[in-house]
Amino acid sequence: MNQPFEFLFRVRYSECDPQGVVFNARYGDYVDLALTEYMRAAMGGYNELVHMGFETQVVRLLTEWKTPARFDDVLKASVYPSHFGNTSFTLIFEFINAGTNVLVATAQATYVLVDAKEFTKQTIPAEIKSALQEGAVGKQINQAG
Repeated sequence: MNQPFEFLFRVRYSECDPQGVVFNARYGDYVDLALTEYMRAAMGGYNELVHMGFETQVVRLLTEWKTPARFDDVLKASVYPSHFGNTSFTLIFEFINAGTNVLVATAQATYVLVDAKEFTKQTIPAEIKSALQEGAVGKQINQAG
C-alpha cells in the first residue's frame, strides 16, 4: 500500500469542551481541514477545482471515536482515497495522536462533485479522479508548528 497523505495540526484550546477533550463536532471541522490540505497537495488547492467549474458537497460523514484528544496534542490526519463512483468519491481519514501514536478517531466522508454555479451533480473527469487518487500520495503538510 502506498504511503497516505498526512496533515499534522495542533489542537487549539477553543476546540475543547468542558471535559477538557476535543468536542465531538470539531471532528467534522478536522475532516474539512484535512480535505482542504489534501486537495492542495493533490491538485494545487480547492480553488483549482472551482477554477475548473466544480465544487464538492458532503453527502455522508461517519465518525468513530476511539480515544480523546486534548488541548495542545498534535494530531496526524492520514487521508486514503477509498471509492470513486461516477459522480461521488469517498475518502477515509485516520486521526492519530502524533505524540503517542494512538488512534484517536476515524472518519469516512463521501463527496459529490457538482457544477460550481448550478450545484448539479457532475461526472468526475478523469484528470480530477487521477489527481484525487494519486496526487497526494506520500505528501505531508505540517501546520503543527
